[in-house]
Parts: sequence; C-alpha cells; structure tokens
Amino acid sequence: MTTGFGLSPLMKAFPNPLERKAAKKPHIIFIMTDQHRGDALGCMGNKSIFTPHIDALAAEGNCFLSGYSSTPSSTPARAGLLTGMSPWNHGMLGYGKVAEKYPYEMPQMMRDLGYYTFGIGKMHWFPQKSLHGFHGTLVDESGRVDSPDFISDYREWFQTQAQDLDPDLTGIGWNDHGAGLYQLPEKLHPTAWTGQTACEIISNYQSEKPLFLKVSFARPHSPYDPPKRYLDQYQEVEIPKPFTGDWCGDHSELKDPATAASDAPFGNFGEEYALNSRRHYYANVTFIDDQVGEIIAALKAKGMYEDAIICFTSDHGDMLGDHYHWRKTYPYEGSVHIPYVVKWPQSLQRTVPAGQFVEQPVELRDFLPTFIELAGGEVPADMDGQSLAQLVTGRQENWREFIDLEHATCYSPDNYWCALTDGKIKYIWNFHTGTETLFDLQKDPQELSACTADVTYADRLAYMRHAMVNHLSERGEGFVKEGKLVKRPSALIYSPKYPAGAAKNK
Repeated sequence: MTTGFGLSPLMKAFPNPLERKAAKKPHIIFIMTDQHRGDALGCMGNKSIFTPHIDALAAEGNCFLSGYSSTPSSTPARAGLLTGMSPWNHGMLGYGKVAEKYPYEMPQMMRDLGYYTFGIGKMHWFPQKSLHGFHGTLVDESGRVDSPDFISDYREWFQTQAQDLDPDLTGIGWNDHGAGLYQLPEKLHPTAWTGQTACEIISNYQSEKPLFLKVSFARPHSPYDPPKRYLDQYQEVEIPKPFTGDWCGDHSELKDPATAASDAPFGNFGEEYALNSRRHYYANVTFIDDQVGEIIAALKAKGMYEDAIICFTSDHGDMLGDHYHWRKTYPYEGSVHIPYVVKWPQSLQRTVPAGQFVEQPVELRDFLPTFIELAGGEVPADMDGQSLAQLVTGRQENWREFIDLEHATCYSPDNYWCALTDGKIKYIWNFHTGTETLFDLQKDPQELSACTADVTYADRLAYMRHAMVNHLSERGEGFVKEGKLVKRPSALIYSPKYPAGAAKNK
C-alpha cells in the first residue's frame, strides 16, 4: 500500500509511552454526534455556542484543530471510523451500505484486546443490528428502516413510555433544514435517551474488563428540534451568519422556502431562514453537551474517569447555508471539518500540555489505531490510520503531510471530487469537470475566495496538484494517466477494495 504525497512509509511500530503499575488498560469512551460542524464548539473559538462540558474535555486533553471526515456522509465516514482505513481501502467512496464484515473492525479488535464492548445510539450499519464485534448494542436509527420488521431500541423504549404519542410529532424530515421545537416531553427526545442510556451502562458497570463504550448521538443532524429550554438560551445570542464565497453565484437567487423542497441541497432561502436553522442547531448541540456532562459525571462517580480516554467527534459536518449549500458531501469546511477532542488517560506520559491545540491533520481513521496502542495492542502495518498518541508524546516526525478527502456524485453531477488538506491549504480536484480549486485556509478559513488563479500561489498549486497525482496513482489509469489527473464521466461509489460479495460497483 502506498502512503502518497512522496512520504516515507509510516512507522507503525514504536515504543509504548504508557507506564502503568499493573499494565492497566484504560476505559475507552467514544462519543460522537451526527452532522456536527467543526466550528460548532466553544473550544474551537466560537463564542456564540455553549458547550462547557466538551470544552472542559478539551482543556484537560487536547483539541485537534484540523480534524476532518474523509468521506463526508454518514455511511462511508462510519466505515472509515470502523476500520481505521482510507476511503479507497475500506471501499466506500460515497454514500452506500457499510459492509457486513471487514478485516479490521473497531469493536471486534477491542474485544480481542480484552474489552467489554457496547454501542449506544446511531450506528447506520447494514443490517441495522449488525454488531461488528460489540457484545451488544442499543440503537437509535432515527426512524430509518432498512431491514424487514426492524424497530430501533429507542423506538421500542419510546413505546414503553408514551404509547399514544408520535416520536415524529415535530413534523420535520430527517434531511430537512427547516427548524422547530421538540413537541414532546424532553425525556423522550432521542438525545436524552442516548445520553441517559450511556449513564446507565456506566453506573451499572461491574465487569473486571475495561469498558469500550461507543455513544453515538443522532443530533445535531436534522431535524433541528431542540427542547424549548435549550432554544431559549440562544434567543439573545448573535448567531454567525452563513459564509458566502465570491465563487458560489449559481445558487444565489433568493427562493421562498415555503415553495422549495424542504431538503433541497442548494438554495438561498434568506438570511433569517438560515439563522433560524442555525439557532435551533446550536441549541441541539448544547442539549448534547449537557448529556456529555452527565456521562462525565457518571464516569467520575464510578471511579472510571481518570484513566479513561474520552473522545468527542462527529461523522461529518453540516453546511447550514454556507455558500448556499445545505447538508453535507461537499469539499468545503462546513461539510468536511469536524469536532475532534481527546481527553487522555492519566497514565499516558505526554509532551504536549493539557489544553494545547494540536495542528496536524487528523481523521476518523486515526481513532482505531489510537485505541489499539493505548490498549497495548499492535497496530497492523497496513492500517491507514495513525495513533493520535504520536502527536502528544513527542513522535510527530512521521505524521502525514495531508489528509485525503473525497465523495462520489451526490445531489449534483458536478459534486464529484477529491481533495487534500493540512488544515492550512486545501486543493480540490473535480473529477467530473476536470477543474481544480485552491483555498488558503490560513488567510481565508471561510473559503470566501479561491486563490487558484492567483499567480502568487502558482508554485503551491503545482505542488498540491502533484500531491494529488501521487495520491490517486494507485487507482490506475481511470484516475491518473501519464502523470496527469483524469476527468471521469461517471462516479465510482465502491472501490475494488470493498469487501467481496458485499455490493456491486455503481
């Protein structure tokens, strides 16, 4: 397997910096959200959002400034998280079905290392109650039914609490970008169910095995439906307006949201519409943050907090009207940039101080090798992800230069792309049109103006183009021919590395 970008092979074998009196393995608490923008956290510098509990984790651990999702839609992003692999090597280049079995699977690998493994919330796997090595799961699939007679654990629980009520009473669709208040008692909200179920697991935990617990919230993904008390916190807050680049005029015409499709992926529906959606979205993030606080309190009450690694991230972001784009699958920061916070176990001997930002580009694939290392296992040599512990224990020298991003065609024929970024510069190659875009994220983090045609960036553009050629070369002449990037008339959703028999290429 090539590493791309002209780098030497990544070092996978290195001394374990953990020093434990009795080789104690840390508990692993992995908390994730769905469709959560990287800038929608206080610790990322957003003064308009309230996330004190997640911010506290960042202050005690580290916030990774350049955290990305390589394939920014639910299923391919979750495949990368599950396997520790890049899109080409786990096989999902766009939205499709997570395969039933992979050579590397996070719950199974942690189970093999002696952990009791349990998952709560949204998995978005197929079949929907697949375990992938978990001892058990309690799932919330947001009403999605992909298997015959499937009812999620959350909805079965809902029936024990409110037989005559409709869990979808708010009336906002799963991909709609309108907003409204939750119409039922707060305790029935899926965010409360996910957080409180996690607290129960922790409070009742009696196994001598270390715990690997995945807690996966279905929000702040739409519907943007916070309980009233959370929305009330934002009534007097100045919410950031959507960013509008000078390159996005194709969708600038003002539209009436009452007559447009409620889940339209593109559109200018007016500033007030976007701010209303963002206000509800922020309120849902704060609702999740409160549940994170209760999970932390449960860990502390159980004596499990100090030597646990606690991670907070998301599968991808949400454009929320930036550049007249909604939802995800795009190469822009609102879509690909995600929250990325790690509170380390007390036993890890770090060289990077608590609370210090980490700038190197990291991705969902890096969590699995991190957990393997901290559990005393050996990271497979062909696993694409790298242990995040390298970045805080003085072993940064072999880290990747760029992280690769891509998505097969979705929403629009032109939305078929691959990108490279280090969090400071971003190069986007559009497979369908054969066009390239360069953004200077240091000077222009909102991607308001492309610098592709700026002569002062000519050398940087050439360097990034060459890096993309190196990255895509292993895919063959359908992607790179005679050292040049190739336009593609049709999208490839599944690579040849997708597990055999799981699906056909489209």
